[in-house]
Amino acid sequence: MLTIYHNSNCSKSREALVRVEHYARQHDLPVKVVNYLETPLNMTQLSSLQELLGVGAHDLVRANEEEYAALGLEQADDITLLKAIAATPKLLQRPIVVFGEKAIIARPPELLGRLLPQE
Repeated sequence: MLTIYHNSNCSKSREALVRVEHYARQHDLPVKVVNYLETPLNMTQLSSLQELLGVGAHDLVRANEEEYAALGLEQADDITLLKAIAATPKLLQRPIVVFGEKAIIARPPELLGRLLPQE
């Protein structure tokens, strides 16, 4: 199964979704689309994503969003950042694609080639 954490308002996320759906059709795989703005992730889900990605929480957060500065997250620790993302889903970096036990922040969407064999 391929899972994409998606924001339909984002052109890069839409492009990644097209690539994921194309790959899934070619390989007869199901796709789960999680619109995280409508269905925010909880702390457990965010921690799992962080672990799959192998990154710190600062890599999960969109530092260019005004909420990032408004919440004073520049020096925040991982727990504080994950709580902020859970409370303000727009702070989550996008799109994130999970395939098996691996994940990637597909920004730009061309990075999907690192996750999806023969993409």
